Amino acid sequence: MKYTDTEITFSEFPDEISLCINISNCPWHCSGCHSPELWKDIGTELTFDELHKLIDSNKGITCVGFMGGDYDTPYLNELAKYVVNDIDPDLNIGWYSGNSRLSDYINTEWFDYIKLGPYDKKLGGLDNPNTNQRFYKIENGQLIDWTYKFWKHGNNK
Repeated sequence: MKYTDTEITFSEFPDEISLCINISNCPWHCSGCHSPELWKDIGTELTFDELHKLIDSNKGITCVGFMGGDYDTPYLNELAKYVVNDIDPDLNIGWYSGNSRLSDYINTEWFDYIKLGPYDKKLGGLDNPNTNQRFYKIENGQLIDWTYKFWKHGNNK
């Protein structure tokens, strides 16, 4: 698994300061995608050591967000587990997937947030009440739909 870049965001995951890691080799190729460069297999290998370095170099974050990684969800699950067990159990973990359904390889024990669904320009993103995408908070292993937090409260305010 490779990543192209990272950024610190305040809006991808509600009430979090998130280190968002943009993972390449996306299999979905959504029409209107804001990052079509992520369709290619490019970037730096996202090893456990590399992930640890990224987290260590971004003090003050409260969440690690994996933006993609659908082509290797078993490994993505292992990365999330590694953060929780070996780096910092207090960090929240999020995942943005273009798939409409949750991968069988994702263990919700390691995640706090999951967004599912391909981007559909006609329906808009999470900030549109008509979106096909869904944003979930995970509580006790259950996916609780929090999509409304993005449109009802003006992008999670």
